[in-house]
Amino acid sequence: MRKYHALPVALLAALALTACQDGTGTQDEGAAHADPASATVTATHPAEDGAGGKGTSGATGTQGTTGATGTQPGKGDESAKGDKAGTGAGAAKGTTATRISCNGSNTTVTAQPVRRPLNHMLLTVRNTGSKMCDLTYYPVLRFDEMQWVPRPIKDSKPQAVTTLAPGESGYAGVSLSAADGSGEWGTTSHKLTVGFQGRTPNSDGGPSALPTLPAKGVYYDSTLTVTYWLRDMDDALTY
Repeated sequence: MRKYHALPVALLAALALTACQDGTGTQDEGAAHADPASATVTATHPAEDGAGGKGTSGATGTQGTTGATGTQPGKGDESAKGDKAGTGAGAAKGTTATRISCNGSNTTVTAQPVRRPLNHMLLTVRNTGSKMCDLTYYPVLRFDEMQWVPRPIKDSKPQAVTTLAPGESGYAGVSLSAADGSGEWGTTSHKLTVGFQGRTPNSDGGPSALPTLPAKGVYYDSTLTVTYWLRDMDDALTY
C-alpha cells in the first residue's frame, strides 16, 4: 500500500477557506472543456528560482561595473543580498524579487481528462495577470473533501522553476487511477480544488482554484499522483 503525505494543517485550512469564499479571482469554467491538443506549448525553461537578468550589477546597480564582490566587467555580479545573474531565456524572466506566485487570483485553471495516457488528466494554468509569476513545486490537489495529499512524481521535477510571463501557460499531469485496477478506495469526484505552494515547500501560495470537472465526474483511486508544474504539455503527460 502506498504512503500518502498528511495534508498540512495550514494549507488545508487555506484551501477550505478559499473554496468557500467568492470573488477570489479564480477563473476556470470558460476553458474547462478545451481540447488539450490545442494548447500552446510555451517558451524554454526559465532560470532556477532566484535567477536574475543578465548583466545585473551588485551594490552600484550599474550594468557592467564591478559590484560589491568585484566580478568581471560586462557580466554583472552577485551582491551580498542580490539574486544570481542569469543568461539566455532565464534572464528574460527577471528575478524572484520581481516575480510573484501564480495562484487562483492571477491565473485561469482548467482540468481536462485525456484519452492518452489512460486514466490521466491535464491541468493547465494560464497567467492572466500583468506580472510574471512562478508555479512552484507541484499542485496540491483535493477532490471533494479528501484529507490526504496526492504525492508528486519525483522524476517529473524540473531543473528550473516554471515561470510564466503574462499569457503563457504551465501544465501538470495527473495520474488518476491504476490501469491494472490495483488501486484501492476508488471513487468518483465532482469537485476539485487546486492549491498553490509558496516559495517554501507546503507553504501557502495564495488563493486556490476551482476548475470545473466533467459532468460525469472524475474517477480516482489510492494510486492518485501528480507531476510537478512543467512548461511543456507533452512532458506533463509523460508520467
